[in-house]
Amino acid sequence: MKSDKYYRGKKAAVNVIIYAFLIAVALTCIFPLLWMFSSSLKTQETIFRDMSLIPKEFHFENYVLAWKQGGFGRNFFNSIVYTSIVVLGIVVVSSLAAYAFSRFTFPGRNLIFYMFMAAMMIPIPGSFVPLYVLLNKLHLRNTAIGYILCMINVGLSTSIFLLKTFFDKMPKELEDAARIDGCSKLGIWRHVALPLAKPVLAVVVVLNALNVWNEYVLALIIFDSKPLMPLQVALMTFQGEFITRYPLLMAGLTITALPIILVYILMQKYIVKGVTQGALVG
Repeated sequence: MKSDKYYRGKKAAVNVIIYAFLIAVALTCIFPLLWMFSSSLKTQETIFRDMSLIPKEFHFENYVLAWKQGGFGRNFFNSIVYTSIVVLGIVVVSSLAAYAFSRFTFPGRNLIFYMFMAAMMIPIPGSFVPLYVLLNKLHLRNTAIGYILCMINVGLSTSIFLLKTFFDKMPKELEDAARIDGCSKLGIWRHVALPLAKPVLAVVVVLNALNVWNEYVLALIIFDSKPLMPLQVALMTFQGEFITRYPLLMAGLTITALPIILVYILMQKYIVKGVTQGALVG
């Protein structure tokens, strides 16, 4: 009995330490976001005097000023369009490719797959020069379609790797049952593979949405026209102009960060579900 109590007490103590550590890590991640949002609601005079996270007065007009003076409207819309199309393109192409690599046998399958994996080892800036030359030859530089195609290409390798790993573990009995019901290969991908892969697809969506939304350097290389620029480029211009007006700068940063935070909040339930339930794949 004493031994059982000792081990239970030891396990409880270990759990307390683990939870305390995780809470501390969570707070260190959340605090900068809270401080940014709090600072965006203060005035230039109170931002250095009022150190509390809850301002005494809420100045939401900072967001209106940041939106108007920063000219975020067009660039915000651009980023929404770019991110949505790129993520959708990556999900469709990578899931089809990963399913083919996992379930089909065709000449050069392993070679093509390893080429995709090798691309993961090439740093993104290392591909800027060939991308620039290729887009120039195809007359796609300074166009939205050129930027979208480049960003889809950037996210394919990692997404294919994640999805293929998942599809490799998917029970073949599910496919056999679908074939008996009259499903084609494309139908099995659509009605069996994709629904089971929701947790992995959530990871793919979050990672690529974050990557596209925060992309800055490639946009500067591809675009010459300011109306085509994504939000991050507008934010850097805004930061240079209002670097001493901290409430407006914090409001601009909050506007930029909010959409991707919402995407993560919406997707996290699928990630947690995949971790806790394990779906049908073991």
